[in-house]
Amino acid sequence: MTAICPGSFDPITSGHVDIIKRASLLFERVVVGVAKHPPKKPLFSAKDRLRFVEAVVSGQKGLRAEIFDSLLIEFAQKHDARIIVRGLRAISDFEHEFQMAQLNRKLSLQIETVFIMASPEYGYLSSSAVKEIAEFGGCIENMVPSVVEEALRKMYSK
Repeated sequence: MTAICPGSFDPITSGHVDIIKRASLLFERVVVGVAKHPPKKPLFSAKDRLRFVEAVVSGQKGLRAEIFDSLLIEFAQKHDARIIVRGLRAISDFEHEFQMAQLNRKLSLQIETVFIMASPEYGYLSSSAVKEIAEFGGCIENMVPSVVEEALRKMYSK
């Protein structure tokens, strides 16, 4: 069975990586969908965000990454996926994710949303927080993959 693990991944964090890897234990194939035009203006281009995700999933059995620029349901249908995987960090995530799951269910009864709770060590972690810490020169080691840490360091050292 194929699952979609979508997000803006601006940038991908260790929490995202944890959810993706745990999803890969549950589903035969996981396509990590990098949203080309997320609601917020991204810091990194879609190609850079895809490169970061590919650095994490490359060589991992059943995992691949791809940019998408459509409704999530259409992206899932394109890959014959029956599952959308979303990570939840806190109660505050649930309301938004629940609403999105209901909207997606309205668009397709054949596709289910599955929630995976964040591991305790990543419950606080968000892309926004990582960017803010990096902007002010704080340590983001272990919060993001090394390729992202390097890119953020370069970006904010200018």
